[in-house]
Amino acid sequence: MRRTGFAVVAIVSLLAAGTAQAELVRKQSPHSVGETVDRLAAAVKAKGLTVFARIDHAAGAKKVDMELRPTELIIFGSPKVGTPLMQAKQTMGLDLPLKVLAWQDEGGQVWLAYQAPADMAAVHGLPKDNPVIKKVAGALDNFTNAAVKK
Repeated sequence: MRRTGFAVVAIVSLLAAGTAQAELVRKQSPHSVGETVDRLAAAVKAKGLTVFARIDHAAGAKKVDMELRPTELIIFGSPKVGTPLMQAKQTMGLDLPLKVLAWQDEGGQVWLAYQAPADMAAVHGLPKDNPVIKKVAGALDNFTNAAVKK
């Protein structure tokens, strides 16, 4: 009986956790994955933010003799913007700095995706209408629009 009770609690916990996940914002890009990420990095740097890392997942796969379509992650941010969010809820540090993924799907289409900041905030117990979250959402929208612009 105890095991059954534990299993029920575990399943309910997993279901509850699943409902608190942030939605992904997706945008099509007319450029290659590399060019899309280059354009995103340029837009980010032009606004004075720092690009902390650029991870080429396909290159990593190749190093272990595996194949992966072009897939890159860019990690960027600003302590001036991120710190107030972490001061409000330190667990925001799990989702900061910001991350945007670019990949080529099986049909050859390139995409960008990132977690919706309002949903990300809600996961951490911050109100979706937090002014800093709204600022981050606007900036992410602008940066990614610049990256996918023809």
